Amino acid sequence: MRGLVLLCGGVELGFHLPEGVDEAKLPPRPGKADVDSLLDSGEQRLVVVGDDADLSAVALRLLRKNRLDDVSVGYVPTEPSSQVANLWGVPTDRARAFDVALSGEPRGVPLVRDDAGGLLLGHGVVRQPRGVGYCDDTEALRGEAALLEVRPDPEAGSDTASGGLRVTITRGKLLKRRRTFAGRAFQLGGGDVVPESDGVAYPRTMSRWTWYRHTHDFRLVLPPTSV
Repeated sequence: MRGLVLLCGGVELGFHLPEGVDEAKLPPRPGKADVDSLLDSGEQRLVVVGDDADLSAVALRLLRKNRLDDVSVGYVPTEPSSQVANLWGVPTDRARAFDVALSGEPRGVPLVRDDAGGLLLGHGVVRQPRGVGYCDDTEALRGEAALLEVRPDPEAGSDTASGGLRVTITRGKLLKRRRTFAGRAFQLGGGDVVPESDGVAYPRTMSRWTWYRHTHDFRLVLPPTSV
């Protein structure tokens, strides 16, 4: 299948591309000037070679250009610890991941946005959260905790009006206690925090923060045996 390979942050693929597959070398976390001009007018497959932050940056451009429905994205993670790969069963072996990225089938996976214009595809973190947090209508946090984690929910259905994310609250330092909540949105308020999305910290502290499922899913190319 034809496709366009986006090599992010100076990474090298390490092998020759198949016939009919082009490549573009992009900076880390590519933005509007890097991605938008590469988008065709119809259906298209992109292959992102980079880390989770690079993949999220490309997804953000598809969101901004209203291309989530007709552009599928394969992923070749350059880090074995990729949260996106672990969550969705994407291979971390580069050659195998590339084969899946070109020949696999796209599946809609929840795209989690935030109220500051960003998104996450794998893992959101708030360290030492303080305040009150709600997952939909359920109180998930009151007071302080050691860690707050948000991930897209692999068990969420295709109805983007419900479900889509999982929130894990960890309390305690030595004897850790965890509670997990599932819903469409999580809201935190009351204390200054620095949220992180797919490994990238927000540039300033925030007293309120919301993660929520977008109305359109992200078309991620997955192997047939994945989640």
